[in-house]
Amino acid sequence: MLPQPTSAPPPRDAKIVRIGVGIDTSRYGHYAAFLREDLQPAAGELQFGESAAGYAQLRQRLEHIAAKHDQVHFAIRLDAAGQYADNLLHFLHGLATQLGTRQADAAPHAEVAISCGDPQRNKNYCAAVFGKKKSDPIEARAVARYAINERPAPVKVLPAELRAVRQVAGRLQAVVRQRTRLINQFHHLLALSFPELALFVKDISIGWVLELCSRYPTARRLAVASAEDIESIPYLPHAQAQPLLASARASIASLNDDTMAELVRDQVRQLRDVNARQKRLESTLIAAFRALPEPNHIDTIPGIGDVTAAILTAFILDIDRFETPGKLVNYFGAMPIEASSGIDRDGNPRGPKRYVMSRRGNDLVRRYLWMAALSAVRYNPAVRALFARLAAKHPDKKAMALGHAMRKLLHLVFAIWKTKKPFDKEHYPWHTPTHVNVKTLIDEYKNAPVPDAPDARCSGNAPATEQAAGLKLTAEPARKEVTAACTENVVQGGAAGEARYIDFAHVKKQLPMARVLEHLGLSARLRGPSAQRRGACPIHRADLRGRTFSVNLDDNVFHCFDPGCQKKGDVIDLWAALNQQSLREAALDLVQTFDLEPAPRKRTEKRNG
Repeated sequence: MLPQPTSAPPPRDAKIVRIGVGIDTSRYGHYAAFLREDLQPAAGELQFGESAAGYAQLRQRLEHIAAKHDQVHFAIRLDAAGQYADNLLHFLHGLATQLGTRQADAAPHAEVAISCGDPQRNKNYCAAVFGKKKSDPIEARAVARYAINERPAPVKVLPAELRAVRQVAGRLQAVVRQRTRLINQFHHLLALSFPELALFVKDISIGWVLELCSRYPTARRLAVASAEDIESIPYLPHAQAQPLLASARASIASLNDDTMAELVRDQVRQLRDVNARQKRLESTLIAAFRALPEPNHIDTIPGIGDVTAAILTAFILDIDRFETPGKLVNYFGAMPIEASSGIDRDGNPRGPKRYVMSRRGNDLVRRYLWMAALSAVRYNPAVRALFARLAAKHPDKKAMALGHAMRKLLHLVFAIWKTKKPFDKEHYPWHTPTHVNVKTLIDEYKNAPVPDAPDARCSGNAPATEQAAGLKLTAEPARKEVTAACTENVVQGGAAGEARYIDFAHVKKQLPMARVLEHLGLSARLRGPSAQRRGACPIHRADLRGRTFSVNLDDNVFHCFDPGCQKKGDVIDLWAALNQQSLREAALDLVQTFDLEPAPRKRTEKRNG
């Protein structure tokens, strides 16, 4: 046992000695190195097994070091927190807990702080210190040196129930990946035995397709079947029976022998088995999620079911790991990207602007979060309102709108988990993008007289593509000349006769650039030590690569230096460029989205009076 405190605490002037302990983990055993603050060995290095006897050796070595000093602080660092380190972490955290539960009037004789490093960082640090050498002693000394010099923050202790959820989610992820591989193999077999079947159904792993291929594994065998036999298959649409038979009889399949039939049937058996395994693991995951000691309430968000909530919990682990919702979104890659190459199912080339979900982040989370978004756009008031606005603006980009729905769900997950309160659909008027009643706001401004203007461009009859004073719709910022030409800028919107005064300078004064970037999820992608940040241009680079986009958070302006883009301006210009709006449409959209005053209140009241 480590030395226990006596009734008399150690002297107040006793020096605390820091000992760095670096442990290189592996499947069957581990290697530990012990360094003093001067980076000299504090004790002999130790190779111990993944067993009770091996852990006893480690504990004895720590006792031996602690006995040499009045007070000692062990900075223990593992090379990686993975499957080979779980038991060791559990053992070390138990040791730290025992040392931390001593009498309050007795100073601890030994303290333990445990940290873990990601493999790539450890590899880079080891190469910087020891070169390209690779061995267990070298890697253990490197992480011990890192623990002494860098003083990494200790890792939190995960409850056993949460670790169980993580283990089940990991197994579910492996099964889902296996199912995807089997479906791809099934596609390959059908391409040889009955290629026309893929034209009748998008998902070839559904029940009636598997039953059809089990009974009639090749096109030749299906061709001799009767319509009554086909219609007897459960859940097979009767309207497709005759077309299936006709396609089988005229099939271009190149393999129809008994060997191919056996391969198709074997693939069907594997798919049925993996489908059953996935359902069992989902049930196990739900039970483990409900057994957590402290609920996070994210399963109360409409659209997020028990399985999706459990998967998010398993991979988030601790919401305090993320400072902002944007960092949570970036962690899972819930963002749309452009993918315009290839042809669609009908043989037509894809359009120049096709958006799909990013492949970044965890594939299991993306899969279930996508399905959650499909449900949330119908039943979640917050997501439904967002999806409706985006679908109305871009009716040909529904996939992009679903990507934003996924992003909105992660924002709700962040808020619910942080506040530890269930989702309340009455908390906010989700169908209205502002905190105020938009109808009241419209009524407030629609009867206000249009100011006298020197020409038509400064009146309410100005064309939709002109802002005021003859300025054309370009990427240039909403300049001061606009306010100088017209005492107030007018945005004509809504039904006929409804006009709303928009003071562009007043809108920009209320809305800093940093708030817009955070709302768009761009803050985490911009890098820079000061207010001047650089990153990929969100206007012309859907793949989020490059550093041509520059933004000054103090001056609230942006500029893209790419020769093909050259967009620049303020928050209104940025919003207009991203949403393909005119400046007046962008200003009105910003007022609604961020709950801003369209114009100074006193000026409006004076005109209405």
